[in-house]
Amino acid sequence: MHADDTRALPPLGEDEWPEQTDVLIMGGGPVGLSCALLLAQRGIDVLLVDRRDFVFRFPRAHLLNMRTMEAFSDMGVADDIYAATPQHDRWRKAVWYTTALGDGPFDGMKIGEVVAWGGGDDAERYASAGPRRHANMPQIRLDPLLHRHALADAPGRIRKLQEVVAVEQDADSITATVRGVETGEQHRIRAKYLIAADGGRDSGRLLGIEQEGRADLREVVNYHVKMDLSEWAEEDALLAHFMHPAGGARRRGTIQAIGPEHYDRHSEEWLVSVAAWMVEGDRDDETVLFDSIRRMLGLPDDHDIEMISTTHWTYNGLIAERFRSGRAFLAGDAGHQHPPTGGLGVNGGIQDAHNLCWKIAAVLHGQAPDSLLDSYDAERRPTVAWYTAHSLENANRHPPIALALGFGEDEAEGFRSLERYVSDTPEGERMRQEVEAAVQHNAYDYGQLAVECGYHYWAGAFVPDGTPLPGDQSDPITFHSTSRPGHHLPHAWLAPSAGESGRRAVHDLVRAEGLTLLTSPTAAPRWKAAVSAAGGAMPVTVVPVFDGDGSWASVRQITESGALLVRPDRKVAWRATHLPHDPESAFRDALQTVVRGGDIPAEDLAAPYLERIRAAAGVLVR
Repeated sequence: MHADDTRALPPLGEDEWPEQTDVLIMGGGPVGLSCALLLAQRGIDVLLVDRRDFVFRFPRAHLLNMRTMEAFSDMGVADDIYAATPQHDRWRKAVWYTTALGDGPFDGMKIGEVVAWGGGDDAERYASAGPRRHANMPQIRLDPLLHRHALADAPGRIRKLQEVVAVEQDADSITATVRGVETGEQHRIRAKYLIAADGGRDSGRLLGIEQEGRADLREVVNYHVKMDLSEWAEEDALLAHFMHPAGGARRRGTIQAIGPEHYDRHSEEWLVSVAAWMVEGDRDDETVLFDSIRRMLGLPDDHDIEMISTTHWTYNGLIAERFRSGRAFLAGDAGHQHPPTGGLGVNGGIQDAHNLCWKIAAVLHGQAPDSLLDSYDAERRPTVAWYTAHSLENANRHPPIALALGFGEDEAEGFRSLERYVSDTPEGERMRQEVEAAVQHNAYDYGQLAVECGYHYWAGAFVPDGTPLPGDQSDPITFHSTSRPGHHLPHAWLAPSAGESGRRAVHDLVRAEGLTLLTSPTAAPRWKAAVSAAGGAMPVTVVPVFDGDGSWASVRQITESGALLVRPDRKVAWRATHLPHDPESAFRDALQTVVRGGDIPAEDLAAPYLERIRAAAGVLVR
């Protein structure tokens, strides 16, 4: 997509409260701010309100996967993110230790590691899935960046300390009552649509939408601290898990390097997550909190720690019963909540925004009927239900490591088991192999390319072509590039043409406005005639792909005469493997199907994943 496709809205005075707007956004986290950007850049009038003050206080999520970085590239923020995150790839691994430091015989012992997020030997595999790389940016720094961009593109329309306290709907609009958190002053805002991205705090109640699944599955206490771990033997890992005989089969917690200058053992700041059972005493007593950190990491009592902030939260496995209620839509945590194992929370929310906002813009621009918006629920709800099930299953991949080490209720036996584990005996060798296998099984979390980049839609705004799904759908690792409708556009780098200075990704040919029809230069005139004959309000840009070295031909899965119709979120909407006998009629039928939102079955497409959520929640080790 091109930067000149975007345009900022005219300024709105900070004291000016419009009586109406196109889209009211409820919640100013990364998902709400992304919605504001995506809509404002399409010329849609937005107003975003958040009950907070936009002072971002806690690190929260950090991993931004490839599909999310594509969305951020479309918003014009990806370069800023890459510039502010680690400039090397050594951080791309996860490790397991007993403790970080300590004087005990098994303190500071490394249990294992896995390659993560496209690092090491996984680099080539990940690079084949798309032109953008994973990034690591703690939310405490991501949110201010998105906030700055949103203020620039929607000036005066990003409002702090304002909460939605009531919602009313009629056939033509949705009206929200917005109240100042500090002033109590109320305003009634009439909008054509509302996006609830408030993390589920109020939206479910206001819209009458229930959550399905399981809540409060495991309690975690998080600390944002400054501390010196430069003596730790682990040179590069961004993320570390800690297991110890004193914790039995339970993981004691994790640490994550959050920079801002270093993202390894020299990190200036850390996000420390400690299992709630590790906190022995009053959680309001900072001494008690520091003790839990020091015990987990094997630090001496006088090791200096500076607390910046703390919070506690619980693992949930929840999916909203529907993502659309009249003219209101749920996005991000308002619609789905799950553990961070797999890093799919913020990523899933940004991808919600990427899916929803081009559709809202198309409807408001008169390019599509309102029924196109029904495809948002049909596409996103099953996908994030799958994410939730997978995240809960990932959370259960740590106990097998502890069990392979012989950790259980008897702490003394756990230490004896460690002696056997390190011994130069057949039993020790067997244990080491079992532990290594248990550690490597966490590739389902840290190498889950098929989940992060291979998610596809079962029904929605596309035309299925009846071809079978590629690969084993139970395999979260192996990514299969395909142009099958409902899947992400295959990735290829195009060799530079005459006058071009460098290669270009096929993904970057996709237009932000309307739909894009990709075909060969020789077939382009015939397809342009078909597009012209089809008519309709939805813009369709025919883009000939100049494929000098055959890179695109090797992945496109269509002939020279064929074409791919691609949506702004880069999902393939229709595939013609070759030029049809009557291309005008074929294209017209396909376009009409896509624009009306496709054919959505009556059954709940998320149901199989809700079953997996309940099953994983039932065996989650607390």
